Amino acid sequence: MPTLGTPFAPDLISAGGHWRLQRDLNGYAHPQGEGLATQAASGRCFRVAAPLRDEDHGRLRVVLLEDGYPCWFAMHDLAGQAEACAPWTASLLSETTISDRLKRVLEWLKAAAERENTYLWGGTIGPNLDCSGLVQTAFASAGIWLPRDAYQQEQFCQSVAVQPDDVQHLLAGDLIFFGTPERCTHVGIHLGEGRYMHSSGIEHGRNGIGIDSLNPQDLHPVARHYRGELRGAGRVIRCHDGSTLP
Repeated sequence: MPTLGTPFAPDLISAGGHWRLQRDLNGYAHPQGEGLATQAASGRCFRVAAPLRDEDHGRLRVVLLEDGYPCWFAMHDLAGQAEACAPWTASLLSETTISDRLKRVLEWLKAAAERENTYLWGGTIGPNLDCSGLVQTAFASAGIWLPRDAYQQEQFCQSVAVQPDDVQHLLAGDLIFFGTPERCTHVGIHLGEGRYMHSSGIEHGRNGIGIDSLNPQDLHPVARHYRGELRGAGRVIRCHDGSTLP
């Protein structure tokens, strides 16, 4: 086991080893191909999930520790760009502390929307983000870790009643979930009075970060599309403990 602070090198890889990134890195969905699962910002920690194998095409299977999310790192990106670290410990904030930090989350959102951006599947670093990446990164900016994917975020939150014509129970910072009856596929952050910020794609969205409304009087095509897929809402009252979710 390498000593703390030892630079990452192929000969030091062992399953269960803990490392801290020193640069932003793409996390791929598979050993081959360019499809992203997520991204990891400098300073994040990961655990080696399995030894490096020839059939993995120069990619290493890892689990990001703050959200328990599995992905593949390219070895040529990792070389010398991580250092050995102690096992990561979750910072589990109280519901009151989380509520007090929501102003910081909303301020981060405003700044993110002001930067030039486009929708990026798997994006969590910025300026280009996907829907759940926008949510996760906004909350992480205030030290509040959430699960990575929209359907996981829906399951993680405390349910809040909402209908397009009834948003009285929503607070700023609540999450709004969209999708099919079977599964959540999209998420945004409530700003107030039924308005929410989200990062949406090209086909049904704005190809980036924008603001839409649950109000039935908002006839913009993007607002209408997602209003028709409204599943519910949720309130963040706890931090993710880093466990891997299904």
